[in-house]
Amino acid sequence: MSEKPSVLILGGLPNATRHLAGFLVPEGGEPLVSYLRIVDKYSVFPPTTYTGSAFLNVLQSPITQYQQGNLLIPANVTKVFDPPEGVAPFSYVFDCTGDTTFDRPNEIQRDHTAKLAYSLGQEAARRNVKAYVRVTGPYYDFPNDKKADEKENPKPKGVRGVWWHAALRMLAGIENLNLVILRTATVYGPFNLSGIVTPRITLGRVYKYLDEEMKYLWTPDIRMHTVHLDDVAGAMWAAANWMGPLGRAEANKIAGETIQFWAPEKKELIKDLEGHPPKDQGPIAPLFNIVDDSDSTQGSMGQAVADIFGIKFGFFGMLANAKLRIDFDNMVEEINSKHVEAWTEICLKSEPKIINPTVQAYIDAHLLAKYSISLSNEKLKGVMGYTLKRPGLNVQLLREIIQSFRVDGHWPTYQDEIA
Repeated sequence: MSEKPSVLILGGLPNATRHLAGFLVPEGGEPLVSYLRIVDKYSVFPPTTYTGSAFLNVLQSPITQYQQGNLLIPANVTKVFDPPEGVAPFSYVFDCTGDTTFDRPNEIQRDHTAKLAYSLGQEAARRNVKAYVRVTGPYYDFPNDKKADEKENPKPKGVRGVWWHAALRMLAGIENLNLVILRTATVYGPFNLSGIVTPRITLGRVYKYLDEEMKYLWTPDIRMHTVHLDDVAGAMWAAANWMGPLGRAEANKIAGETIQFWAPEKKELIKDLEGHPPKDQGPIAPLFNIVDDSDSTQGSMGQAVADIFGIKFGFFGMLANAKLRIDFDNMVEEINSKHVEAWTEICLKSEPKIINPTVQAYIDAHLLAKYSISLSNEKLKGVMGYTLKRPGLNVQLLREIIQSFRVDGHWPTYQDEIA
């Protein structure tokens, strides 16, 4: 039997999963796994979400299987953990599930994020998987004046943050689950639509077209820490290999952190929630921040985008920011209307025309609010021993994002002068 592990990836197809799959089964390279199964709710053929052409190439490998399935159905959870005949049981499981939508109601976030994670974790523990890696986003109110380490207890941000955090507590409460939690900064990379980086690249193209200065809200010193999806995938693999020989008890001694309680708005929703530890209990699990070295800020990120397009870049003044605090929703709607109108014109002037753009200029209001993402990666480097592949956000890496959309026909050709 092969010494390479058999791997199961759950959820996250529009985000980290595609990049992890490409890392594990590289096109033209030696696979790191003996077998790879990916399960998510989306259809790939025909597509019901954007995956990028690179991921479709991964699916051509005979050791890779994509399975469309609703993991909210308990019977499906059991089935996806059953390997095909002749394939070893899954030894590494990567949990990328959860509803990433910011404004879902509490009940949906509870069921689609926390309850789902717990059911998957229970099944993985029952199967004695060697490593169960849970990925979570930067859904917290981080202080801007310091890089938060894993011992910090930042408040979850909004309904999404509360239930993603609750999922961590519930997984950490499964004692025999070989759990590692990875908390990412905002992610970016080829074929990626989520986060704050790709939308800001799109805005750079808009302001190049409008021949105007690109202005951001708030101030340039707000930290917007980043991590390339190559490093998200690399760290996920490193975390599984780190946990595999240790086991949960030893891993907790080395890297365990207390996952503290934060109450949802509707406290009754956790009253009878199976697997949710009492609020006075703090389950412990290994936790690592996944973030690069660039210490990105609004200013540095915006300047990198401006350098790509050769445009001026600055910030709105105090008056605009003061107005924003009073009338945030209307101002955001005005800003988005300007951007979407210009982006639509660019797409329709392209050859061929882009009628229904995959890459959008609309930015959700919560991404334009005043908040920080500020994380330390010292533990990732020192304890896990991970070496970053993409240590800093730069112009070249942003150009690679544009090129990935170009290859797939999703970047407008009109006046496209960027090499």
